[in-house]
Amino acid sequence: MCMMIKDKYIDPFTDFGFKHIFGNEKHKNLLISFLNDLLDLEDKIISIEYRNLEKLGLNIIDRKAIFDIYCKDSRGESFIVELQRSKQEYFRDRSIYYTSFPIQEQSKKGFWDYRLKKIYFIGILEFKIDDDENYLKKVQLCNVDKKEVFYDKLTYYYLEMPKFKKSENELSTHLDYWLWYLNNSSNITSIPKILEEDKIIKEAFDVAEFLALDKDRQFAYQQNLKARLDYINVMNYAKKEAEAKGRKKGLEQGREEERIKAQKRLKEKEFETAIVMIKDFNISIDDIVEKLNIKKKELLEYIKRKNIKIK
Repeated sequence: MCMMIKDKYIDPFTDFGFKHIFGNEKHKNLLISFLNDLLDLEDKIISIEYRNLEKLGLNIIDRKAIFDIYCKDSRGESFIVELQRSKQEYFRDRSIYYTSFPIQEQSKKGFWDYRLKKIYFIGILEFKIDDDENYLKKVQLCNVDKKEVFYDKLTYYYLEMPKFKKSENELSTHLDYWLWYLNNSSNITSIPKILEEDKIIKEAFDVAEFLALDKDRQFAYQQNLKARLDYINVMNYAKKEAEAKGRKKGLEQGREEERIKAQKRLKEKEFETAIVMIKDFNISIDDIVEKLNIKKKELLEYIKRKNIKIK
């Protein structure tokens, strides 16, 4: 049974949508534009060749890696683009592991001087890595003491999309256009004027039109979108459950704290009563302890703490 699609543009945060927009040979100029805007390249990318998405390890027992997009440019430099929707504890480890494959791929039989081509990893994340406000992080190997880049052939870019909150009136760079497109294209029915006037971004919107897809691809997208929405619903439900448990725990903790405070107030009253009986009725401490069923050590500590003079 198919679901009814009401959105004009497909969601780029679905596997189908992301690969249809950026991983399609027919319009790879979109990926080239995005990479040129994002990466700090001295020489811009002119052309790219999509590579096999499934990269195998050195031998049959090694784990394989399946990338969202893996391509090379005319200089032989490698680009891995990974869309990650859910937060993973070891996503940074995963990105390092992924870049090991294009490194291994460059090895040559016979004499080889180990010279490597540059490798770039781009993680487009639908979650926050940390709590700072920077939505773009660039990571390279560095010399810690000198605080300078030690090796510039292995670079990681992490785009934390929830942190990108610019409105269409605040967009100032072409990379801003792309990030706004990623965050908002599936939620609009008309293109903002500033983006419609940009040829490459307008093409990206045209490529993402749901009704422009053939029936088979429409069906494939609907199935993929359903899986994404199901995932979001499951995560939202889990979040609500966790919040409910947290509130319950908070109430229980609050009650426990009130109970402890009440016990302390009661004990204070008992000590105050004991002092009155000792001073006014000349009853011994040992008798007071027995009559009020309190601990002699605690009473003596109270007397000392309050600096009470006992004859």
